[in-house]
Amino acid sequence: MKKFLACCILSFCALFASTVMSLAADMGPADILMGKEGKKPAQFSHKKHQDAFKCEECHHGMAADGKKIPYVDGQEIKKCGDCHNTSVLAGKMKDKLALDTLKGAGHGNCVECHKAKKDEPAFKDKKIDKCEICHPKS
Repeated sequence: MKKFLACCILSFCALFASTVMSLAADMGPADILMGKEGKKPAQFSHKKHQDAFKCEECHHGMAADGKKIPYVDGQEIKKCGDCHNTSVLAGKMKDKLALDTLKGAGHGNCVECHKAKKDEPAFKDKKIDKCEICHPKS
């Protein structure tokens, strides 16, 4: 009976560990096309950003009143457009950047970061502050 119980516990631990590892490995898609319905969708390399930054440097949550709250490790990460759209944020956002749209959020968060980092050695020659870096001409 002791061997059976030990075997059950060991099996449960192995199953639990493999489940946790598979969930941790899901970091989202490597590449994302944002705003596909618009005139100039943004090509976003999620993988490149994951390799260079921590999740909380880009991701955040939203309180019931619509205010931005810090990302907490392990929190469910939604697509930007799940919250940054007029039906979710209507009347909650009174920001000049129009963060109630995916375009506004991208230009607010992404463009500002690209402008701030453009002169850093790692990005100096990559012209990351130009529109074409995210919106390639077709």
